[in-house]
Amino acid sequence: MMYGLTIFGLTIYAGGHVRVALFITCVNDTLFPGTGKAVVTLLRRLGVDVDFPEAQTCCGQMHLNTGYREEGARLAHHFVDVFRGYDAVVVPSGSCGAMVREQYPKLADGGAFGEAVAATVPRVYDLSEFLIDVLGVTDVGAYFPHRVTYHPTCHSLRGLHLGDRPRRLLEQVKGLELVPLPGAEECCGFGGTFAVKNPDISAAMCGDKVRNVLDTGAEVLCAADNSCLMHIGGTLTRQKAGVRVMHLAEILASTAPGDTHERGDSR
Repeated sequence: MMYGLTIFGLTIYAGGHVRVALFITCVNDTLFPGTGKAVVTLLRRLGVDVDFPEAQTCCGQMHLNTGYREEGARLAHHFVDVFRGYDAVVVPSGSCGAMVREQYPKLADGGAFGEAVAATVPRVYDLSEFLIDVLGVTDVGAYFPHRVTYHPTCHSLRGLHLGDRPRRLLEQVKGLELVPLPGAEECCGFGGTFAVKNPDISAAMCGDKVRNVLDTGAEVLCAADNSCLMHIGGTLTRQKAGVRVMHLAEILASTAPGDTHERGDSR
């Protein structure tokens, strides 16, 4: 039997380990698997063992947002069953993280499901929250010698209230020049099905965002949501703007060639 000490709701076992699971999300799993790999690489570098429950599926956000409450609730039930018992669930998506944290309690109908939601939801963390609030780390040992600007996606900003956490992590990356993004808090226009139902408005909003990105002179646009990066990146590509889009996890997982750095410094 393993004995542990519980701090801030997380059980720290002998050797300093916590039981952490990665919730990859649909978009990352099907379109951006490199983001999930980057999360695992980064957390392992920081001494965290990460599980990947293969039974995981969609969080149900798309279903709930388009009026399919029953189907969304069914997926919420499955989520809490799959991730029950983990000390932390790390989600590299502000959008899906906000779905779990904001909507699951509203879907809870009492009984066993309500208890499971109450036990699981507080342990769901965006990557930047887990690094800063749980591990107490801002310097993760990353190296990325490029000019970068950061877009705080709507769900990251208004749903999860990440604040300056992603920026604090980026500011500690060796070689990285972080430049402010004009109109950073304005929506990029994606909004999931909003981009499908209102394509002209969505494209106009994205056009405004892209102009602001280009004004920074950045080589890379960074965010904590690949869905928004996919939307903005598509416009950047069509305009042959020469600006890459990268998830925060991919930048934080980057190291200098030949670097054997194992742990980030707590700050």
